[in-house]
Amino acid sequence: MAAPRYAYEDFRPGDRDDYGGLVVERDEMLAFAREFDPQPMHLSEEAARASMLGELIASGWQTAALLMRMNCDRWLADSTSQGSLGVDSLEWLRPVRAGDRLSVRSEVLAARVSASRPDRGIVTFRFEVLNQNGETVLRQTGPIMFGRRDAEAA
Repeated sequence: MAAPRYAYEDFRPGDRDDYGGLVVERDEMLAFAREFDPQPMHLSEEAARASMLGELIASGWQTAALLMRMNCDRWLADSTSQGSLGVDSLEWLRPVRAGDRLSVRSEVLAARVSASRPDRGIVTFRFEVLNQNGETVLRQTGPIMFGRRDAEAA
């Protein structure tokens, strides 16, 4: 098995990337809502019409899950990631509707070698999920821990 393509050393503050392109399907929105977020505005058009937005929208948690999917597809699944240390902030800025095409804009905000475990590093990212109009629908910031390529030297 080949070594992961991305390791701690591949992420430097200021690095930016744009990727993704998932279309939010109505049936998937409804299925996600039924299982994980059964609020009326996510479950049916009729119930959604009575909500603040007046239309069916995706759960924000589904949008966050789609961000994870796009991150995995682009780089995370082929990395030395050892998991997230949490989420510093998560903002839902605009509703996501059926048919929206979502993409990601990522930026590395900080990177440092772990003081207690020098065989790994911690990279802090800002992820913005954009719709087809370039509008930010979700913003998430937080650290991810990665193994280092030069861990044996550490």
